Amino acid sequence: MAIIEWTKNETIAIMTLNNGENRHNLIFARTMQSTLDEIEADHEITALVISSSDQKSWSQGIDLPWMFECVQAKDLESVKAFIYGMNEIFKKLLLYPLPVIAALNGHAVANGAILSLACDFRFMRADRGFFFFPEVDINIPFLPGMLSFMRRAIPPYKLEEMIFTGARYNATDLEKHHIIHKACPNEEALWEETMSFARSFSKGRTIFGEMKKRLHKGIIDALEKEDPPYIEATSLTA
Repeated sequence: MAIIEWTKNETIAIMTLNNGENRHNLIFARTMQSTLDEIEADHEITALVISSSDQKSWSQGIDLPWMFECVQAKDLESVKAFIYGMNEIFKKLLLYPLPVIAALNGHAVANGAILSLACDFRFMRADRGFFFFPEVDINIPFLPGMLSFMRRAIPPYKLEEMIFTGARYNATDLEKHHIIHKACPNEEALWEETMSFARSFSKGRTIFGEMKKRLHKGIIDALEKEDPPYIEATSLTA
């Protein structure tokens, strides 16, 4: 089974993350990029839903064992390629000429939570899964581009609380602050609500893409201009 697969349900593309906790490494970044390209090339598609085949996790962020191997091998180039690769995914999702909906069926943690925030909408099951940023506890600062699109999805007062405390939130908490579109009582309801919402879209790709391009210009500038100096300054210490 591929780590990322996609299928069509009528005109809805369903991308499924298939690698357990769906942690991010260089292979994940490259596979997701190519999968997004394939879906975009199918002009019958009117919306994209990103789901997970794991019963506990949507995505738990960076693949830390892989990162540790890079540290041990002094493989700085792979780490940089990964960070740039994830930024390309974030940028592609932000500019995707289709609505992108994250169906959060379990934990969305760290870079996994951030990935969901690059999507246009988020639905989450209320009976399982936490959403949180543990970066403050593991001494990893956010890049400027990340913070730009995190601000787009999370009210400033809540974003500061989330990134400074590392606290965990469930779907009900997130719905109160409009971070997710809807908290669904269980997995079945999550799927039904997400697909119903996805089917409500029939917008033209040209206008949808142009609106996102104009709406997110400041975010794209941060990803393209502000992030590279920080990425290039990355160093590895064992």
